[in-house]
Amino acid sequence: MSDADPDADPEFVFELRTCRWAEREWPPDSADGKTDCPAIVARQLGTGRRRWDTIVVEVNPEGVRRRANFGRERLDSDLLDVVRDAPADWEWYREALPHPGYPWRYVRESIHRADDRGILDVRKRNNRIQIRRKWAYPDWVERIVAIENKPDLDASAARNLRPQLEYDVALSLADEVWVATRATDEEVEPALLESVPVEAGILTLDSDSRSATVEWFPRDLDADAPGTRVLERGESDGEYGSSAARFEYADPEWKADKRLEIAERAYEKGWRSFAETMRPDCRHFQMRREDRTLLPYCAAKNCHQTSSECSGSCPEFSPEPPQWRTKGWPIEGGPGKGIRTLLENRCERNRPGSDS
Repeated sequence: MSDADPDADPEFVFELRTCRWAEREWPPDSADGKTDCPAIVARQLGTGRRRWDTIVVEVNPEGVRRRANFGRERLDSDLLDVVRDAPADWEWYREALPHPGYPWRYVRESIHRADDRGILDVRKRNNRIQIRRKWAYPDWVERIVAIENKPDLDASAARNLRPQLEYDVALSLADEVWVATRATDEEVEPALLESVPVEAGILTLDSDSRSATVEWFPRDLDADAPGTRVLERGESDGEYGSSAARFEYADPEWKADKRLEIAERAYEKGWRSFAETMRPDCRHFQMRREDRTLLPYCAAKNCHQTSSECSGSCPEFSPEPPQWRTKGWPIEGGPGKGIRTLLENRCERNRPGSDS
């Protein structure tokens, strides 16, 4: 258990608490009464223009079990194009796959990568590459929910957050959009009084009980319909404004492909991958238990550190002594490697469809 004041913890730690709550309790008290929903939780995923703090991918149990045939690593857009369209029987790849819209040599590279990973049958006949699917790629993603984490949602934070939420609602890449904030125990939570789009749900998390309360239910967004991508907001100075807004439409096919790519990244990454951007090989790096959650802690600074603070440029950074990483003491590879293994094992244990 951390000795630090929860109210002083950075947004990063609040984000980890939100992820752990979602992994354990999703869905929240739902308007439709849904109580059982297998889901994968991940952090910091999205598109080139928009990155969400927390992603909840609701999955089809049977579909995600079949997805496990393709391994723990994600399938990028190029691999997805190959495995989804691979034929049941041997065919020349140019006849089996639709034209990709780019040179075929890149398709061949994807075919060889899929072969190396053991997720596609590949052979050469008459100097032609033939392919055959090993498994049909399943329809395993049911819904994608985006959560923005703002532990202190005051008026200033709400003003900064509103354009991002409006972008999410207009694009409707996710099926739902939420804002998670820290509970204040006031009669009316301040988040309800701030300038947040009505389409976004509001969730308050209690730092002491680790429970969450739905203050406002979100509206369902139509992820299958065309979306509107806001490129530039018009200036509102003057009677007519000094500049016009710019936007473009996102077609349903692009949205479907992007949603699947996000889900694949969530499947691989999860939310415990923060150790990849921190330095668990520092002698001051610790994992402290908070209820059923493990949070990173810096013994040198006596606080839950952020990823930006925990780096090789930190003045307190002190590498593990070499003897910690040799002779199997006390964990083969040293405490840093042990922390990574622990987080990876927990991620695997909480992945729906996993047999481990």
